[in-house]
Amino acid sequence: MTLQNLPADVQAFLAPAKLNLMLHITGRRDDGYHLLETVFTFIGLYDTVYLRCRDDGDIVLHTLIDGVDAEQDLSVRAARILQQASGSKCGADVWVEKRIPMGGGLGGGSSDAATVLLALNHLWQTQLSREALMALGLQLGADVPVFIFGRNSFASGIGEELSELSIPNQWYVVVKPDVHVSTPKIFAHERLTRDSAPSIIRVFPRVQPLRNDMQAVVCEEYPEVAKALAKLNQFGHALMTGSGACVFLACETEAAAREVCAQVATEYEAYCVAGLDQHPLSTLK
Repeated sequence: MTLQNLPADVQAFLAPAKLNLMLHITGRRDDGYHLLETVFTFIGLYDTVYLRCRDDGDIVLHTLIDGVDAEQDLSVRAARILQQASGSKCGADVWVEKRIPMGGGLGGGSSDAATVLLALNHLWQTQLSREALMALGLQLGADVPVFIFGRNSFASGIGEELSELSIPNQWYVVVKPDVHVSTPKIFAHERLTRDSAPSIIRVFPRVQPLRNDMQAVVCEEYPEVAKALAKLNQFGHALMTGSGACVFLACETEAAAREVCAQVATEYEAYCVAGLDQHPLSTLK
């Protein structure tokens, strides 16, 4: 069965990518987790999660990722954890149509997991609150709660302490270098900045040049990322998102973003996308 030939009773739910418009590392906990401050914004680049309820309790993933066991897939784990927390006897067939580049710092896997939690909470009528779903999501990864929270946010802690942040309407050019960055390698790097001063961002200015504390060591270890940044920096102030490898440039207008995207797309996998005011499932109950 292909994604072009899905059952008629399947329902589709969007899972947007995210960008980190800034990322500061302010310390490290005794358990090894790093303390962060970051600004999350959702962008109009989506995976699509297709779901169909089952009455036998089975969770069946129909779109397997090479090298990833189905039970380790974040979407399956999200469904399992919701079953356990709610006591639901329902199951689900799951298909994930990937458009968000994998391993690029855009949060695709985390977003897919959040969408599964939100959508199955609705379809199974388990009636867990957003706060309860966010707590479940944190067990799957530090980026999952923000997708459940559903709003552009300032995040602290390990990424789970969220407050809504208004971000001006912007367009983004996102570039994916042909390299996979190892997040554990970067977090363990001896020259990683871990002592940025904490701050409180209450208003996010339009297209303000900010920084990502991981960017310097990623560029040192992965020259492909440095090269992509240099390319985008010809048009403005580019920044890496998350732990990489994707880099992005904020633009004030769609026309400006499309012009830049056309120029970099001859050399890189590139996307021209709008920033979102909120997650597409932010009002789902």
